[in-house]
Amino acid sequence: MELGLKGKNAIVTGGSAGVGRAIALALSQEGANVAIGDICPAPDVLKECERFGVKAMFIQTDLSKPEDCINLVNAAEKEFGQVDILINNAGLWPTNLVADIPLAEWHKTVDINLTAVFLTCQTLVQKALAAKRKARILNVTSQAAFNGSTTGHAHYAASKSGVVTFTISLAREVSKLGINVNAIALGMVETGMSAKALAEKKEYYESRIMIGRVAQPEEIAKIATFLVSEPAGYLTGSTFDATGGMLSR
Repeated sequence: MELGLKGKNAIVTGGSAGVGRAIALALSQEGANVAIGDICPAPDVLKECERFGVKAMFIQTDLSKPEDCINLVNAAEKEFGQVDILINNAGLWPTNLVADIPLAEWHKTVDINLTAVFLTCQTLVQKALAAKRKARILNVTSQAAFNGSTTGHAHYAASKSGVVTFTISLAREVSKLGINVNAIALGMVETGMSAKALAEKKEYYESRIMIGRVAQPEEIAKIATFLVSEPAGYLTGSTFDATGGMLSR
């Protein structure tokens, strides 16, 4: 299937590692230029992307800072001329029971997981509407947005629930104007962020997954790449379940 991504320009937040890295590589393989917005430099990822003959750039981004969120879109537009795809993948997954969550930790979780999504989306939408051009937005959320947390991640779950309803709301505003907005809900994915939890409770997490195993970043990347492609042009305002069945348990 031809995905129609050749020559498109994409932003991937949190693209230095894990799911974000896999998404950046998958987009590059389909011919899209990629801007990685992350706090950690990603020279190896950029080289891997460039192997596919596309442009790849890194934009130092602290998503807890509003000015960095806005600059991410502006810098990518300046380099590429326009941004066609925004994938808000970056996230913070701290662990604390509600009784023990410091206020600063609550704020940082919401800032990175939800406020940054709003700011990057807002900036891209403003530019796309002004130029009367189409765009694709994909926001990464979690099964916890629907099920809540069972292991001390209430602030994470709350922020990801906000991503779901924000995605629907934005889609209602801009879909008729050529901007498709969707979300993808993840379960447990084998990344550096989940390594500690999986080392301690792998059987617990696998018992909640119909498929019986955690996801690999590359599997998620293939789904995400399709959701921002041309064949997915009739999809908007939806959250797609990529949890291996966790949301159905």
